[in-house]
Amino acid sequence: MQKVKYDIDKIRFSTDTGIFERAVALFESGKIKKFMEDEYGFSALVSGTHDYEVSVSKKNFDRGSCNCYLGKNYILCKHMVAVAVCGVLDGKKLSKSQKEVPKGPASSGKKGTLTKEELSEIKKLISSALKYIRSYTGPSRIWFSYQASLSEGCARLSEIVSSLPLSRQSAELLKEHIKPPLNTNTPAFKQG
Repeated sequence: MQKVKYDIDKIRFSTDTGIFERAVALFESGKIKKFMEDEYGFSALVSGTHDYEVSVSKKNFDRGSCNCYLGKNYILCKHMVAVAVCGVLDGKKLSKSQKEVPKGPASSGKKGTLTKEELSEIKKLISSALKYIRSYTGPSRIWFSYQASLSEGCARLSEIVSSLPLSRQSAELLKEHIKPPLNTNTPAFKQG
């Protein structure tokens, strides 16, 4: 059987906030019926205004089908996200942090410094999040894929930054690890 190529964080950070929150509400209120897993994906009947037949790929949670208005127009809907959430959680409940979607960086409101272990973990998380943010040099046909990656990276970084205590250490950490990429193709760098 094929493994699922995403987890709850992938869904949470790369889905529109409103869609994710509505999908979580569907999942938590028991609206997912007849859930099934096969080699390539998940399928279920999702109760809402109507009963919607939904399927989602194990490779990409945003690939699948739903017979709701959005799904019929090949747009990711809350029903598809709810089924993906159900699939990755495998019968478990969502924790409070898994339900929260960062809406932008905010202050943690805490003062203090990080331990060596915490600092090391934050550095790893920042490096991981920055992998989603890169210069775009590709053709226009894959622009939306790039935009999705950029949005996911920004959401991941927002959560990290929002968890940091207010301190000089945090400021230095961010200054050291979050630098804009140097793009030598910009007009300021062109020789002429």
